[in-house]
Amino acid sequence: MTAVTDEDHGKGDGTGKPDGRADGRWDDGLIARRAAEAREAEEAAPPTPAEDDADPQVEAYAPADGPLPTRLDALRELVGLSRARLDRDTLAEAGRVLDEAAARQRLSSRHTVIAVAGATGSGKSTLFNALAGAPISDTGLRRPTTSQPIACSWTDGAAGLLDRLAVPGRLRRRPHPGPAAFDEALQGLVLVDLPDHDSAATEHRDQVDRVLALVDAVIWVVDPEKYADAALHERYLRPLAGHAEVTFVVLNQTDRLPGEAADLVLDDLRRLLDEDGIALGEHGEPGATVMSLSALTGDGVPELREMIGRFVSDRTAATRRLSADVDAAAARLRKVYVAEGRPGLGERARDEFTDRLAEAVGAAAAGQAAEREWRRNASRACGTPWLRLWRWYENRGLPGSLDRMGQALTPPEEELTARQRVEQAVRIVADDAADGLPGPWAQAVREAASTGAQGLPEALDELAVKAGAPGASKRGGGTETGRSTVPQLGGRPPKPPRPKWWPAAVLAQASMTLLQIFGGLWLVGQIIGVLEPGLVTPALIMLAGVVGGPLVEWACAAAIRGPARRYGQDAERRLREAAAGCGRARVLDPVAAELVRYREVRERYVTVTEFSTTGR
Repeated sequence: MTAVTDEDHGKGDGTGKPDGRADGRWDDGLIARRAAEAREAEEAAPPTPAEDDADPQVEAYAPADGPLPTRLDALRELVGLSRARLDRDTLAEAGRVLDEAAARQRLSSRHTVIAVAGATGSGKSTLFNALAGAPISDTGLRRPTTSQPIACSWTDGAAGLLDRLAVPGRLRRRPHPGPAAFDEALQGLVLVDLPDHDSAATEHRDQVDRVLALVDAVIWVVDPEKYADAALHERYLRPLAGHAEVTFVVLNQTDRLPGEAADLVLDDLRRLLDEDGIALGEHGEPGATVMSLSALTGDGVPELREMIGRFVSDRTAATRRLSADVDAAAARLRKVYVAEGRPGLGERARDEFTDRLAEAVGAAAAGQAAEREWRRNASRACGTPWLRLWRWYENRGLPGSLDRMGQALTPPEEELTARQRVEQAVRIVADDAADGLPGPWAQAVREAASTGAQGLPEALDELAVKAGAPGASKRGGGTETGRSTVPQLGGRPPKPPRPKWWPAAVLAQASMTLLQIFGGLWLVGQIIGVLEPGLVTPALIMLAGVVGGPLVEWACAAAIRGPARRYGQDAERRLREAAAGCGRARVLDPVAAELVRYREVRERYVTVTEFSTTGR
């Protein structure tokens, strides 16, 4: 008796219902025979929902506490965080895995979809029929015999899975009534016979590739002549080495091998699979199942059916297949997520960046200028009037003097040098931060630094002008940075505060000046005869003023040496901190944000690979 086809079971959408309800069903005689053979099993368990029920019941796909949902969530977050940094082609495989996982999770978890694949003449259709117990798939000498996928479902409720595989309703079958059909271990099995993977028809190979990406497991059928075919190993087995736990490799047609030749060929097949990187399930270890049989004579078919039964009863094939898909996607993404060493911005790199910005902005020169300004104010306040008058005479009306203009304009070549120093500092810190990062993230770090550095030289020049650093200038009427406008000429540091003892020094210097004037007038009066002669006293008074003035100035100069140095250091520190803050806001913070983003995706990637089942 041949198996009942979908024409008998009802045509249409693949559920056996042409218009939502089928008129054709299994005939009563067949139902009676089935009830007679499995009466006890039917009485002990409630009836399984039929495929033509309006709403077939399906179970939750995967346990909530399993690693797969966590890995899929991490992969989804990984893709979301990486879209702005990685190109679409790099993330395409991960996106496909997520889409297929979501599609598979919406479908029945009670069913395990296993494809039977092989080369032309390997006997895969014969094996398919032997497992189903009926000549469902055509066999013969004409090649290719199988032109479209043919499915055989042991239980109802698999319509959604077959729709996903695009198996037309006319090619959906049920197993022949008998021991294979009523085998409790096979309940939930959906077996799919594929076209030849080495078919001359391109559309046949395309169908094989499409279905293999969707099924839960695959049985590769090889024969003694083509088991070492490079097309099989290089195109399928080697790329799918990570899917070993959901892979069966069956050496068929052993009836054609005399004596111990079958064992020798099987051993060589195992060697080739090992070279392909496929883990073999031996000695209780997880891996691919490798065995030999003859589908034509039936030798070894019961053993394969028993292995498939245990595999289907476990109901973890879909989970293991998706987990292997996640492993494969993660392996492809490794080069864009795994860094060499420990990239990042260390304290040393930050300090060196600050030093270079301070050098470019002239922080040290600003400190020296502030110290000189302090000394200049001290000499003006505590110096002798005659020396101050001479200095005024020297500086009067001279263009470009410090007293009239503050500080000289920066020559164009010096300004260009300062800009180049800033650009060099940004380039060096970006290279330090990107060192060891995968290519896309290193590029993102450099772009963040380059974007943040735009306008940084002008901002630093503004700080220098406000601080009165030597050489700081603006041309062309000023440059706007943010909301502030920098004047054209460089400024002078704020006038240093005077110590409390400065008034006393000024008073002492004034007293010395008065002594000089008093003694001089006394001598003049004696010379012209207005006063009584006596040169000693007025001369001593005048000498005291003449000698005392420089002594007071010298004492003040010695006293202000320490405060002037501290004032200059404080001015240098303020400008250095301002330059560091500007560089941090414009360059270091964007770079640090990119590094944080990379660490986030790196953590997601670790989660994706943490529960790998293939060791990838």
